[in-house]
Amino acid sequence: MNKLVIKSLVYMFLGIIMLISHQAVAQTAIEISPDYPQYWSYQGEPVLLLGGSVEDNLFQIPNLEDHLDLLSSVGGNYVRNTMSSRDPGDLWPFYFDEESKLYDLEKWNQEYWQRFENFLEQTSRRNIIVQIEFWATFDFYRDIWDRNPFNPKNNSNYDADRVDLPEEIPTHPIFTDNPFFWSIPKQNNNMRLLWFQQKFVDKLLSYSLNYGNVLYCIDNETSVTALWGQFWSEYIKKKALEVGHKVFVTEMWDPWDLDHVSHRETFDHPETYDFVEISQNNHQKGQQHWDNGLRQIERLSNMGYLRPVTNVKTYGNDGGRHGSTQNGLERFVRSVLFGSAAVRFHRPNSGQGLGEKAQAFIKSMRQLSDRMDFFNAQPHNDLLNNREDNEAYCRALPGKCYAIYFTAGGEVTLD
Repeated sequence: MNKLVIKSLVYMFLGIIMLISHQAVAQTAIEISPDYPQYWSYQGEPVLLLGGSVEDNLFQIPNLEDHLDLLSSVGGNYVRNTMSSRDPGDLWPFYFDEESKLYDLEKWNQEYWQRFENFLEQTSRRNIIVQIEFWATFDFYRDIWDRNPFNPKNNSNYDADRVDLPEEIPTHPIFTDNPFFWSIPKQNNNMRLLWFQQKFVDKLLSYSLNYGNVLYCIDNETSVTALWGQFWSEYIKKKALEVGHKVFVTEMWDPWDLDHVSHRETFDHPETYDFVEISQNNHQKGQQHWDNGLRQIERLSNMGYLRPVTNVKTYGNDGGRHGSTQNGLERFVRSVLFGSAAVRFHRPNSGQGLGEKAQAFIKSMRQLSDRMDFFNAQPHNDLLNNREDNEAYCRALPGKCYAIYFTAGGEVTLD
């Protein structure tokens, strides 16, 4: 047998192994529950996702395994992972040349990707679902942009004129002053820049598509046009299909009010976005928080677009800017009871992270969902009489099981 034939057989064998591997992932992967389309199914069973973590870019932290073990010990099974590199000790994805002091976008920082792969492996072992955000919006503005490898002054692959990217962007992302997010063919058609963006996405998928515990979100709190998210959602889904894998993608918009028209780009387009991310609703408080979240789920149901709704960031911490600790704890429980498929405490000090109070509330919500017919139950505040706004909330399967949450004590009559 000659060398050419042997080489061909080796490649064929490797191809078969890869196909079998991807098929195995697909059979056990997270998917929308066929019985309860408002919720996820994992390994063939409906599942409520609950979580909290110390950071949003969790793959970058030390002591990762201890943190995941703690989450699992209290019934948690859901984390967020932005591909962010903004904090001290974080790595960037690209190779840094010490001599030139520039990044090379054609080469990779192997340690960065080893961290990412280890993160996927460790979460998979513990049956923890990961929600990945490809583009960490705040890494592309202000002081973080100043050291970002995509900044023309920081890499050896292009200059500012070639890709029409400014070297300084002092504004908040809400002003969308970085053309980085306008590179796609239907916008600026910036082919040079888009090539390196594609390489990054492809590299990420080369790891994540080997695991079935991954959900995908395009951005964090974006204010750019819908075309950007549509482009990447379609691309990611097609890349997955090429290896026989189905993935689920969403987008996260910046406006705090879910009635803002930008959110309709996700709500009203199930052909583009498989689930709906509503974390910005967690800027609302009290009764309004419940009413806004529940109204969107009811609207999705009425339109025939019902699918999982996620809250990957639940704000609220006495040391932060987005509501008190009590606000955060209430938001977490309300989101579970009004029908969110996934709820996570945001990192400190914007949220409770995985502190002691977060642990207690994750554990209690897990006990609740395990002990009642949770997926058949529905929000039922209509069963509560003599109720004041934000006093108590009810989820029930009338005649069978009832869960009532009092935000600060009180008394109601159950009908």
